[in-house]
Amino acid sequence: MAAATPSPTPPGSLKRIVAASLIGTTIEWYDFFLYGSAAALVFNKLFFPESDPLVGTLLSFLTYAVGFAARPLGALVFGHYGDRLGRKKLLVLSLLLMGGATFAIGLLPTHATVGSAAPVLLTVLRLVQGFALGGEWGGAVLLVSEHGDAKRRGFWASWPQTGAPAGQLLATGVLSALTALLSDAAFVSWGWRIPFLLSGVLVIVGLWIRLSVDESPVFKAALAAAEERKAVGGQVEKMPLVAVLRHHWRDVLIAMGARMAENISYYVITAFILVYATTQVGLSKQTALNAVLIGSAVHFAVIPLWGALSDRLGRRPVYLIGAIGVGAWMFPFFTLIDRGTFGSLLLAVTVGLVLHGAMYAPQAAFFSEMFATRMRYSGASIGAQFSSVAAGAPAPLIATALLADYGNSTPIALYVIAAALLTVVAIACAKETRDRDLGEIEERTPRESRVGADV
Repeated sequence: MAAATPSPTPPGSLKRIVAASLIGTTIEWYDFFLYGSAAALVFNKLFFPESDPLVGTLLSFLTYAVGFAARPLGALVFGHYGDRLGRKKLLVLSLLLMGGATFAIGLLPTHATVGSAAPVLLTVLRLVQGFALGGEWGGAVLLVSEHGDAKRRGFWASWPQTGAPAGQLLATGVLSALTALLSDAAFVSWGWRIPFLLSGVLVIVGLWIRLSVDESPVFKAALAAAEERKAVGGQVEKMPLVAVLRHHWRDVLIAMGARMAENISYYVITAFILVYATTQVGLSKQTALNAVLIGSAVHFAVIPLWGALSDRLGRRPVYLIGAIGVGAWMFPFFTLIDRGTFGSLLLAVTVGLVLHGAMYAPQAAFFSEMFATRMRYSGASIGAQFSSVAAGAPAPLIATALLADYGNSTPIALYVIAAALLTVVAIACAKETRDRDLGEIEERTPRESRVGADV
């Protein structure tokens, strides 16, 4: 029995939905990126003080990577219940988990106080952060994608994506202000806790806004149709995960491949760069943070532009611009940083993030358009988050290890270029999804659900 395609959400309501998703994702990414910046700047001293500085940084980034390991589990759990119960309820839960874990990090005792228990507690809270973020992304982008129509879906769905640079901007801005106002000793002693504790205030604001929005009309229509099919014919739906792996496994693989260059390049440009610029080039922490801060502001501004362009040209062409561009930029990127000036560092980071935006902007609409409604949360989340274990999780760790082994940037640039080539192959295997109706995808049969099937 066919599910009726709901009418597009009125522009005013859609803007409210976009605002709710954007503010929520900004807070979630603020929490997540704050940890990454702190891992590069102070956690090696506070939680691994007995190690060599570079080894301590490696151990610090290892706890950072643990958060990524929990993201696939979050994707599975939140995806399952998000496809069964709805997007909104799970988004509220993810915000509470992420904010609570971040606030608790701000209260943690350090190695000097409780010894080896300190890094253990830090790792547990990082796992909670990763679990929450693994469920956050899919719900946030689907809530917007499923409220809009195909004509401008790339533009509207790209706004939750700006939550990443906005969160990076907020986290880096707070850290930058604190490092400017406080001495190094004061920052290491107590100043680093302030941004983590601020998360509690931000979560209250985010919850108030998220609780005010409506559930996705596409999801409600699909749920009603499923209930009707069950009542008429006794048909029982398969678990979303089972349905995804049976009917959309190629789409999942394409999404994972598409994420490789996007994820790896982002964490090299924004997290590892804090290590490289300070330890290899000799720039100050403040200089490196300011470069990431300004670059993140530009990143925020260009993502909706790339999203709008994907509505005109298609998801694939814009994504390919980003993947090829990031790969081509890596050697100039490090050459500029090695000059040791703020201007060259800023140019390197900003151009890198602009090219990254060409991948990140259409990703929300692109992944949403691959999957049927009653398995969309699971499919999009699994494709996005499982790849993060192989991509974003080890990226700063691998880059730092390569720097320690080789003492220069060449192997790091080649590492990002290899990821870019993998992403180009994945996008080349995909078909354009720009004109798909999210309600209509529900009607695809298993045979039609192969990659590239017309809707």
